[in-house]
Amino acid sequence: MENTLRCDPYNLIIAGVGGQGNVLASRVIGEMMIYQGYKVTIGETFGASQRGGSVMSHLRISNQGGFSPQMPKGTAHMVVALEPMEAIRVLAAYGNPKVNVLCNTRPIQSVGVICGEQIYPGKKQIIQWIESLSADAKFFDTTKEALNLGNPIFGNIMAVGALASTGELPMSLKVFEQVILKKIPADKVAINLNAYKIGKDMIKR
Repeated sequence: MENTLRCDPYNLIIAGVGGQGNVLASRVIGEMMIYQGYKVTIGETFGASQRGGSVMSHLRISNQGGFSPQMPKGTAHMVVALEPMEAIRVLAAYGNPKVNVLCNTRPIQSVGVICGEQIYPGKKQIIQWIESLSADAKFFDTTKEALNLGNPIFGNIMAVGALASTGELPMSLKVFEQVILKKIPADKVAINLNAYKIGKDMIKR
């Protein structure tokens, strides 16, 4: 197998909140890498509640393996955030001057914000913070595009497609299709392939 990783291990974090499909996205990416012969270690952390709490997946992709499922602080190469404030939380701990970011701009407000006990920063402020904490950041509204497909959950697969479009990892449509066929019912495959393609196109815009 030809090594196409720019770093070994390549440290990827998928961040979001409960209910966004973070875990499925990380498993799909991991299995895409395994399908091509790479060794992948996945570590996951979950917030206090299943829906609405922080969810973070660490993927360490390598030709060699044997790495801890939790990457050391400050060593992420790529952060894919399904929720913008989660991007900031992750970057504060695992970011560095060379880290790249893909970020969904649609917020999911916590109970504290809804009740008026906390303030959720504005979109412009969040983008400025993320850009200041990364080497390169790309933003898109996967939630809006997913709603056009009928369900916001498709935003997780769009994020996978967006990551594929960066060229950071070998993530072809063919490999994605092989993996997704094993993960979901057959009647859902076509719409997930569409979501993946939409995510790829969002990075090219």
